Amino acid sequence: MKVKENLEHILKELQDATFKIEEEQIENVLKLIAPDKKIFLTGKGRSGLAAKGFANRLMHLGFQAYVIGEISTPHTKAGDLLIITSGSGETDALVSIAKKAKESGLYLGLVTMNPQSTLGKMADGMIILPGDSKGNNEEKHSIQPMGSQFEQMSFLIFDAIVLKLMENWNQTSEQMFMRHADLE
Repeated sequence: MKVKENLEHILKELQDATFKIEEEQIENVLKLIAPDKKIFLTGKGRSGLAAKGFANRLMHLGFQAYVIGEISTPHTKAGDLLIITSGSGETDALVSIAKKAKESGLYLGLVTMNPQSTLGKMADGMIILPGDSKGNNEEKHSIQPMGSQFEQMSFLIFDAIVLKLMENWNQTSEQMFMRHADLE
């Protein structure tokens, strides 16, 4: 198969995957995002990159958004929000962070493929995305290796949420650019 054919196949997979996402799940996570609360985000590997990208856009929207593990990440308080991206929902480090967050009174939003996971059982709001992960040999969703489809869908769902937040909070791209880094 040629590279362009691979690209076309990947894009079709992603489009087909969007029909499997439930709008109600997205709305439940959106309800957890409040402008007067801090939002903390984390994930591991490529899923973590999607979480970092979402944190960046939330900051551009004017939210107090922070990536777990960065030196400038502040202390949490009850009522804040932690959003985790984890395909398996079982990554030890993320489960540990979630337990500590829940003990501190944080809400937990989750983007995952596995609603029955440890993280899924802890979540206050959850978006279930299709995809393949380690140990998931039951049904193949993608021609792509490993968790690529889930990781790509994580980026896309976060960008779609950004568009909805822009609408909800009457934000324009121009206003967001005013919060973009200028010391580059």
